[in-house]
Amino acid sequence: MRVKVLSRSPEEYFRATKRDIHRIPRNFNPDLHPLEAPREYVRALNATKLERVFAKPFIRSLEGHRDAVHCMCRHPSSLSLVLSGACDGEVVLWSLSGKKVVSRVTAHQGFVRGVCISDSLSLAFSAGDDQLLKQWSLTKDGVLGTEPASVYSTQGPVTALDCSCDGTHLATGGDTVLLWSPERSEPLRRFEWGNDSHSAVKFSPVERHLVASCSGDRGVVLCDLRGAQPLKKVVLRMRSNAVCWSPTEAFILAVANDDYNVYSFDMRRLDMPLNIHKDHVAAVTCVDFSPTGRELCSGSVDKTVRLFSLVEGHSRDVYHTKRMQRLTAVLWSADDRYVISASDEMNIRLWKARAAEPLSILRWRQREALEYSASLRAKYASHPEIRRIARHRHVPKSIYHARQELHTVHEAAKKREKNRAAHSKDKKAPLPEKDNVVLEECE
Repeated sequence: MRVKVLSRSPEEYFRATKRDIHRIPRNFNPDLHPLEAPREYVRALNATKLERVFAKPFIRSLEGHRDAVHCMCRHPSSLSLVLSGACDGEVVLWSLSGKKVVSRVTAHQGFVRGVCISDSLSLAFSAGDDQLLKQWSLTKDGVLGTEPASVYSTQGPVTALDCSCDGTHLATGGDTVLLWSPERSEPLRRFEWGNDSHSAVKFSPVERHLVASCSGDRGVVLCDLRGAQPLKKVVLRMRSNAVCWSPTEAFILAVANDDYNVYSFDMRRLDMPLNIHKDHVAAVTCVDFSPTGRELCSGSVDKTVRLFSLVEGHSRDVYHTKRMQRLTAVLWSADDRYVISASDEMNIRLWKARAAEPLSILRWRQREALEYSASLRAKYASHPEIRRIARHRHVPKSIYHARQELHTVHEAAKKREKNRAAHSKDKKAPLPEKDNVVLEECE
C-alpha cells in the first residue's frame, strides 16, 4: 500500500532572522489571478501620483557673486568643482558639495565672456571684454592662483571661450574663430566665413579636432583644426545663441535658437534637423548634453530650465523659481544626477536631473521598490489618466498664457498653409516643419 505524505522544508516558510520578512508561498498560474492586470494598473497609478508628490528638484542656491553670472564650466575630472565668470570681471571657483567658494579672483575689466579648465595642464583660462585671454594656475585642491600665469592679447573683442578635451588647444569667438595653444602668445589659426562675429564656440568632446560656432548671420559653422578653412555652414531662420556636442556620438550637436526652439543636428546631413525641441516661450540662451548623450537641458529668457529627451520634441520636465531671472548658462553634471544653472540675479542653482529621485543612500528594498514603480510607470505610460498625471506641470501664469498664445499662432499658420495648398493650382502639400528650419547649407 502506498501512502502519500505532504512534506516541506522549514527553510521555505520560516524567516532566517527576526528582521526578515515572512515568506509567503504563491502560485503564479495566471488562471488563478484574474485581477492581476487591474491590480497592476492601480499600483502604476499610485506610483505616478507619488512620483509627482515627491518631485522636488531644487537642491540649493549658491550665492557669492556680486553681479550677474555670465558663463560657467565644470571641472573635467572633479564632480564638485564648477568655475563661473560674472559681468563684473570676477571669476569664482565653487565647491558644490561644500556649498562654498573655493577661490575668487578679479580677472577682467568688464564682462567675463568665457571660462574653461584644462585638467591635463592644471590650468584655468578666462577671456573678457578687456580683449585679454588669461591663464591661471589651478592646484589639485581646486585653488586658483591670485595672479595670472600668462596674459595674451586677443587684439579684438572676445565673446566666447572653450578648451579641447585634451586641454592642448583653446578656441575663442569674436570677429573670427581663433585657435590658441597655451604655450604660445599668438593664435595658431584663424577661421572666418563672412564678416559676422561669432557668439559661441564649442569643442567636440569626442573628436577633439572639431569646433562648432554660432555666427551673427544666423549661421552655425563647423571647423576642423586640421584644415585651413571651415568645413560647413548652415543658415537657420533666426540667430543661434549656443551650441553643444553630444559626448557619446561625435556627429550629433544641439543648437539653441532665438525662435524659442532647440535643434538637434547630424553633422553628416545639415539640411534638416534630427529633432525640434519645443516648449520654451522665449529665446533659448544656453544648452548642454547629459553625459549619456540621451538627454539635454536648456535655459531661456523665459526664466525656466527645461530637460529634453533627444528623441522627443517636448520637454519631460521644467524647473523654475520665483527669484530666478533670465538664464545665462546651464550644465549637466558628469555623474548624470544634477543640473546646474546660472542666471542674471547673481545666483547659481543646483537641481536634480530627475525631480523625484532620492539623494540619500538607499537600501536594497528601497531600491527594488523604486525600480518596480518605475517599471510599472513605463508599462502603463500610454494610459490616458497616467499620462495626464505624469505630464502635468505647474508653471508661472505668464508662461502658461504665452504657451497658449504660441499654440494659437502655430495652429493658425498650419491652417493657413493647408488652405493655401487646397486652393492652389498645383495642389502642393505644405512642407513638414523640419524642412522649413534650414535656409541654406554651404560647404
